[in-house]
Amino acid sequence: MEILTTSSLDEAIAALFGESLRIVSKRPVYGGDINESYRLSLSDGTAVFMKCNTLANLSFFEAEAKGLEALRQTGTIGVPKALGLGTDKAQRMSFLLMEYLDANPRVNGYWEIFGRELAALHRADCHSFTTAGNHLPAESARPFGFEADNYIGASPQINTPKENWLTFFQECRLLPQFRMAEKHFDSQMRKQCTKLLEHLDSYLVEPEFPSLLHGDLWSGNAVCGPDGKAWILDPAVYVGHFEAELAMTELFGANPVSFYEAYHEINRIDSGYQDRKDLYNLYHMLNHLNLFGGSYKGSVQRILNRYVGRV
Repeated sequence: MEILTTSSLDEAIAALFGESLRIVSKRPVYGGDINESYRLSLSDGTAVFMKCNTLANLSFFEAEAKGLEALRQTGTIGVPKALGLGTDKAQRMSFLLMEYLDANPRVNGYWEIFGRELAALHRADCHSFTTAGNHLPAESARPFGFEADNYIGASPQINTPKENWLTFFQECRLLPQFRMAEKHFDSQMRKQCTKLLEHLDSYLVEPEFPSLLHGDLWSGNAVCGPDGKAWILDPAVYVGHFEAELAMTELFGANPVSFYEAYHEINRIDSGYQDRKDLYNLYHMLNHLNLFGGSYKGSVQRILNRYVGRV
């Protein structure tokens, strides 16, 4: 589905909600560290969520809108609808408009429902997400990646479709982050990175099937929505191995055990996942090292030591 793109915020509001409506208040919403966020109140009482950034950063919102729409297409889990995006030169900003989520109290079994719905997302048909934007035939044998590149936090995320998962994780996830982080590495760490990339098949496995992933599913990117269930937002979407998603849910404090047990009911978690999850999270630790600096070097070093030791 095409997302409305306009050349001013007022134009977007008029196109989406009617010429007679206008913004009557703009209240900051706190939580993110990349964009500014606001709750817009319209003259008829409608609430709209807006993210904004500099004019040059429209591509962030184009990528986010694509990701949200891909997740919504599966019909498996709550995802806010992207309404429109564009630039406003008068206000010197780019923006993304989304439906505003009014949180209600959590339903009984919130975590179990979340686990089952995430598992359903990971089992949904996702072949079209690596073919459409890349003009590949539907029977393409390159199921891992996405129709366009996007972002992981503020870092570019490469999603070039690949035939197998290990190649994708090596070439589109670890290798770009290793290159960006090279200034933080000594010769020993560089050797470890090389060895890890050369022997990735000793540590990771190909999935039984590809899965559409949110891509950045730490606890801050799942909220209780208007139905009292978990809704997921701020995606870094791609098609990959669902274990990478589960690993991310454990990176900054795991969800309750009941979440993973319910997930396992719908999509079996292999016992070997426990041995692989830290390697999946190496990608995110490298990204944090590249975005936020040396305080994350120790975490990267520990993961490299665990999998390849000293070389």
